[in-house]
Amino acid sequence: MDTEKRIVGMQDMKVKLSTLWIFIMFNMAFADIIGFINPGTLEEIMTSMDITQGFLLVAAILVEIPIAMIVLSRVLKYRANRLANIIAGVITILWVIGGGNTSLSYIFFATMEVLCIFLIFWYVWKWSNPEA
Repeated sequence: MDTEKRIVGMQDMKVKLSTLWIFIMFNMAFADIIGFINPGTLEEIMTSMDITQGFLLVAAILVEIPIAMIVLSRVLKYRANRLANIIAGVITILWVIGGGNTSLSYIFFATMEVLCIFLIFWYVWKWSNPEA
C-alpha cells in the first residue's frame, strides 16, 4: 500500500508540473497575441530589429523549452524531472523578463508567468524522492 501511495504521489506531482507549464505557455502565447495588437508594435519590431534566421532559431529554441516541459514533466524520472524544471524555469524567467516590453498587458502576463515558475520551483523543492 505504501508503494502505491508513492506512485500516486509521483504521478500527481508530474501532472501538477505539466499543468503549470501549460498555464505558462498559454500566458506566453496570449502575451504575444495581445502585444501584437498594440498599435505600432509590429512596425517597431520590423524597423528596430534585424530579424535573421539565426534570431528566429534562437527565439524558437527559447519558446520550445516551456513547450517541451509540458511533456518532460510527465515522463522524466524524479531526479531528472526536478533538474529539468529548475533549469527550464530559470531560462524561461530570463527569456520572459529580458525579451519583454513595458506595456501593462505584457507586465501582467509576465508577472503571472514568473509567479507560476516560482510555484514550480517551490513544488520541486518540496518534492521528496518517491524511491527513497
